[in-house]
Amino acid sequence: MTAAALAVSIKGVIAIDGRFCLLRNARDEWELPGGRLENDEEPAAACLREIAEELGLTAAISHILDSWRYRVLPERHVLIVTYACRPLVSVRPRTSDEHIAYGLFAPAEIEALAMPAGYKASIRRYLAAPPSA
Repeated sequence: MTAAALAVSIKGVIAIDGRFCLLRNARDEWELPGGRLENDEEPAAACLREIAEELGLTAAISHILDSWRYRVLPERHVLIVTYACRPLVSVRPRTSDEHIAYGLFAPAEIEALAMPAGYKASIRRYLAAPPSA
């Protein structure tokens, strides 16, 4: 695999009333809101755009949490970059047509979810260093 073939996905860790907002994908896994960069788009801007598109939320970024390589399939790897985010207004999230459902999960529920280990690690990092107000 060459570096040029590695896709990049920007994700946001966002909590509402102490519960983490996750989306269920077509593989029946839970994931963080986010997605690919658009042409000439900065990573932080992509994160905020994806949160708005996938959840209908306006958010702010506090800081970068983590980056890691996710092996989606044996021949397909994605570089994941996660940011700590906070909602700017109190609005109930909604699910876009990109996902099956959304859920709000307490920290104690995260480890039992069908979700890539890297996302769980990013949530633990968020808990260790939550977003600044």
